[in-house]
Formats: sequence, structure tokens, C-alpha cells
Amino acid sequence: MSPTLRQQVLRKIPSVDEILSREEIVGLLRVHPRAVVVEAIRKGLGRLRKKVLHQEDLSGCEETLFSFENLFPLFQKEIDLQVQPRLCRVINATGIVIHTNLGRAPLHPLALKQIVEVAKAYSNLEYDLALGERGDRYAHVEGILCRLSGAESALVVNNNAGAVLLCLNTMAEGREVVISRGELVEIGGAFRIPDVMKRSGAFLREVGTTNRTHLNDYQRAIGPGSALLLKVHTSNFRVMGFTAEVSLDELVQIGREHHLPVMEDLGSGCFVDLTRYGLEKEPTVQETIRTGVDVVTFSGDKLLGGPQAGIILGKKDILDSIKLNPLTRALRIDKLTLAALESTLLLYLDEQRAMEEIPTLQMLGLDRRKLKSRGRRLLKRLQEKLGRGFQVTLKEDVSQVGGGALPLQELPTIVLSIKSPDRSVKSLEESLRKGIPPIISRISKEELIFDMRTVSDEEIPLLAAGVEKALSQMNEK
Repeated sequence: MSPTLRQQVLRKIPSVDEILSREEIVGLLRVHPRAVVVEAIRKGLGRLRKKVLHQEDLSGCEETLFSFENLFPLFQKEIDLQVQPRLCRVINATGIVIHTNLGRAPLHPLALKQIVEVAKAYSNLEYDLALGERGDRYAHVEGILCRLSGAESALVVNNNAGAVLLCLNTMAEGREVVISRGELVEIGGAFRIPDVMKRSGAFLREVGTTNRTHLNDYQRAIGPGSALLLKVHTSNFRVMGFTAEVSLDELVQIGREHHLPVMEDLGSGCFVDLTRYGLEKEPTVQETIRTGVDVVTFSGDKLLGGPQAGIILGKKDILDSIKLNPLTRALRIDKLTLAALESTLLLYLDEQRAMEEIPTLQMLGLDRRKLKSRGRRLLKRLQEKLGRGFQVTLKEDVSQVGGGALPLQELPTIVLSIKSPDRSVKSLEESLRKGIPPIISRISKEELIFDMRTVSDEEIPLLAAGVEKALSQMNEK
């Protein structure tokens, strides 16, 4: 198309004022603020203008392109983008159970119920009902945390990075923290232990090598400037082969000999011995506390299966000083997090119930029979909808734990695979990702994969309907 002809076509695009006068738009103005509607019209017309500028051949489609029947859905979509929340529920079909990018742990229904109860009215967040006076917000979870772990005292902050920062600042500001070089981990989002330590005001003292650290490495490093011995559980990686490390028991003994506190960052803390359920060994919080360690920190939203939180457990005298640190207020959790965390922790009073009902633990423990049954339900629905252009099969695969936990653990699973000899599964993946609700899958060897481990029973109809709608949109293009 010549530039002159293209300019003529561009002049046919209606003005904002012209569109505002339409009866259908007047109806939108009764529902939405005028500024939202005007912005939607401007953006919709902007998209139309780009299409005119970039489409090679516009002959025969001008009338349809500029018809109000074509424009109105464009404006409605732009309004929805403005007024609908960006944070939304997604269906996780990736097979990664603790998926950091997808919000980590889904919460138990009791936690959700308690959040609603606490959120919709006033609460006793910092009010002692027994004494009728100001109370401590952390008291709501300190008792149950100490009961489950065996610790003397407990504190909860906004996340585990915050917990580590707070502890280091309280216990070692201006002094040295001794840590094995092999434990200077980096967690998601490029947050590194050395960086957190620097911000805390403590000085890093590395000992040993990446793969081997011995008792005498710590012994030689301890001096007048030493404030703390730190151990970091390598929860998101493993060093294999020619390795050596100092156990927490041994480190605690060194700490006692030199009158130095010992702290361990567990990363992903767990109250259940996962080996009883066929999973790899992960140190439990109880085992860690029994070593006599002074302070332990871990996340509330990984293997624990609760909301995002940083949990600090340990000796009362040290926890008392941490609680008095001004940073504690800056890192404190709100009433909704407390409500969800307390409800989740109470489930651990019955370990079997916790394994069966806390979503994260329940997904980790799913057996092949349950996964296959779920896959067959989805297969039946999709075979009726996909037609001959796609091949749909169930097959065996492996899931991942994710979230920086159990990095070597492979969970045998059942996945549903979609492939096509003449259609792009990448286009289908994109359409599903942009659907309502968004469906997050993965592509492997030109196949679209839905892992049954992370798709709940109630999500099967939603997933099937999402695939049908995505295919319909692809066929329209």
C-alpha cells in the first residue's frame, strides 16, 4: 500500500469525541469513571492505528476494521486491563510444587478462612484479651512454634532474608561472622548471603574451600573480632564428590568452647521427617534445635506450606535482644500473615493430617494411582475438544519440588502431553498463558506438558475449558 493511500485510511479512524457520543459508550460511562473510558478509547485507537501502519494489504477490510462492532470489544478489553487486578490466580501445570514465580505454597482452606475472619473486622492483633491491655502480636504464634520445635523462644518477620538480616545485625554488627566458603549461597532473585551480611553491618570471614571445610578451618579463623559462627543449609544445591563439611553438632561444640553463638539458616524449614513418606532427607526444625544451636531461621512458605514469612527460633536471651532491635518493626508481619501462619502451624499438631491436607505436603506425597486418575479425567475431556489436529497422550515424567528445597529430588509423575504435526504448541502455550485464568504449562521436545501433580481435581474442568478456548482463538486468527 502506498503512503498516500495509507494516510487516507488513517484519516478514517474515528475521533475520541465521536466514539464517546455512541450510546454503547454512554452505557460504559455509567459503570466506569470517565477517565478510565477515555483512556481505553485512546489506547484502543492507538492499537488500531498501529495495525493500519504495519499491515501490508488493507484492501477489502477497511469497513470491518473501522466498524464499531470491531472497535467496541477493543475498548472493553482496555477497560478491563485498567480496572481488573493484575495479581490473579493461575493454574500451575508445570509440576514444580513450590514455584517461586507462581507464589510458592497454596494455603490450606482453614488458613484462608482465618484470613477472611481477621480481615473483615477488628482483631486482637496487639491486644491481650486476658489482661485487657496492649499485647504482643508475635505471641499469637510464639507458643505453637516453641511447642512444635522445642525452641525456647520465637519471632516471625516478613521473610527469611529479613530474618537472616535481623539476626546478623543484632548479633554481629561491626564484627566478624565465620562461615564456610561452600555455604555462601545465592537464592532466587540474585540475593546472596554475602550481600545480606554486608547490609547487616557484619563482616564476612570465609573459611575452607568450596567443596571441603574442616573443624580446624573454623578454629584458625576464630579471634577477638569474631561474633558468630554461621551455617547455611545448601537447600537449593548440592556439592557432590570429594567433599567435607562440619556438621551443626560439631559447630555448636566449637561455639561453646569459644563462647560464640551459632546460627543456622535452614532456608526451607520443615517440621516433618520427609523420609517417612519416600522423600529425600531434609533436616527438620526439631532436629536442628536439639543440637543446641542458638538461632535458627527458615521460611514459612516453602516446605512448611504457609504464607511468606521468616521464622526465627532459638535461645530466649538472644531472641529477646533480636526483638528489641529497631529493624524488627520494619520487618514485622501483618495480621493476615499471622492468621494464615497460625492456622497452618496448628495443623502440624497432627503430623498425618498435615501431610494429607497442607497443599504443599499433599502434592509432594501424591502417588502414581492418584496422578493417573487425574490425568485420565483431563485426557477424556480434551479428546472430546481437540479434534484430529492434535495428539493427546498420558505418559510418565518427573516433577520438581522447587522453591530451593530438595534440589536432587525427582518425583515420579504422570503428565498429559499435547503435540501436533502441523500446529505450533508454542502458540497454544502462549494462548493458555494469556487466558482467564492463565494456565502455566511447559514445553518439552515440541510437546505441551501438563503435570498432574500440581493441577488439583477442581482445576481439571478449568484447564480443559481453557484449552478449548485457546484453540478457538487460534483458529480465528
